[in-house]
Amino acid sequence: MTSIVKYIGDLRCESEHLQSGSIIKTDPPTDNNGKGEMFSPTDLCATSLAQCMLTTIAILGRDRNLNIDGSYAEVTKIMIPKPRKIGEIICELYFKGEFSDDEKSFIKETALNCPVALSLHPELKKTVHFNYDK
Repeated sequence: MTSIVKYIGDLRCESEHLQSGSIIKTDPPTDNNGKGEMFSPTDLCATSLAQCMLTTIAILGRDRNLNIDGSYAEVTKIMIPKPRKIGEIICELYFKGEFSDDEKSFIKETALNCPVALSLHPELKKTVHFNYDK
């Protein structure tokens, strides 16, 4: 088992990661009857895409001595109505340092094929931009 999710009232849930004991609480966004005081479940979904991209690049990049320390992502989630769902996730990925063309190709290929990207429905638009800061 990975986690236990409890409904704690007031439209909120609390999830415990069983291996570590860490806790995540969620709250619906204000446009869906929530207070918007925490990540919503769809916020976590969108955020997970960027986290997975960066983590997978870091893991697979180790064998290439690729260092992405200081890199980060800015994530935008766009919801669509009827049925209410995520229509697009926009990830602006920012990489610190100098990278060769081969390393940039590796970064892009790895990001676009990370486990979360491959797990999301093919109709979900994933817009990813790769930004390199020298």
